[in-house]
Amino acid sequence: MSSESTTGAEGSRARFPLDTVYQAARMYYLEDATQVEIASRLGVSRPTVSRLVAEARRAGLVRIDVVDPFQDETVALAERLQVVLGLRAVHLAAVTHQATLGADLAAPIATAVEGMGLTPGDAVLVSSGRTVYDVAQTGMPQLAGVQLVPTVGGQADPMPWFQTNEITRTAAEHSGAIPAFLFAQALPSAAMRASLDEDPAFQHVVGLWGRAKGAILGVGAPTPTRDALARGIPVEDAVFDQAAGDVCLNFFAADGSPIEFPGSERMVRTSREVLAGVPHAVGVAVGSAKVPSIIGAVRAGMINELVTDAATARALLDALA
Repeated sequence: MSSESTTGAEGSRARFPLDTVYQAARMYYLEDATQVEIASRLGVSRPTVSRLVAEARRAGLVRIDVVDPFQDETVALAERLQVVLGLRAVHLAAVTHQATLGADLAAPIATAVEGMGLTPGDAVLVSSGRTVYDVAQTGMPQLAGVQLVPTVGGQADPMPWFQTNEITRTAAEHSGAIPAFLFAQALPSAAMRASLDEDPAFQHVVGLWGRAKGAILGVGAPTPTRDALARGIPVEDAVFDQAAGDVCLNFFAADGSPIEFPGSERMVRTSREVLAGVPHAVGVAVGSAKVPSIIGAVRAGMINELVTDAATARALLDALA
């Protein structure tokens, strides 16, 4: 029987001969032997069996697939919603949880990004918002050489999910992309807005907006239901009572028509018209509260693909029935 050995370089962590690791893993996973049985057959302690099995996973001797039992249902649901909403594509997560939202949406986000057919140098727009904030941290696919570009101002916003430069930087860090930055507030003064129009760095970002191949866009909930908006937005204005949501601070009514307010002409944001021209404008939104927002964003022409979960998809179909 092969004996155990330890290495001082790694403290108390045990190192085991490969054949012993393999035998333990084979008995545990293929023969359904208990750890007590394996310990007896290999002549080791039960805690050692646990370490052997863990070492087998670390060494790549064990491959575990978790099969989604709802896959067929989810695919059919996505296809139906795509037709009803008239979108290019719908990508669904079977389930999501607020505490793990970014990770839960990682797979459908990756599928949506794969469909963009990106190559190094292409530009992908990134919006602000809580969902995109979560995706930037734990749900980004690899985007080596792709430029990630913020879509709205928000440099001085106290809320992290409205700090678009930080969202973009985080998303780039986790994806291998190249971040661009937008050094502006969401609603600057008239004088500041005029100076931005003359700033080469700002104009560079605007140019990237115009040639973007894809976009990952949060869809804001109906304004009356939200506890916060980007800094400077005049939430007390009665016009926001009719806002079904926003995409990149382009607010819209339930029918998709634009909602403007005093100062909206100064907003630092990717316009509705530019978003409508993005080949793969992927809206990312989850939850029943977002149902009117998603529908309004589609009607406004600002998203042409959707990433959400199965529960939200069903709620959307019920609302559109």
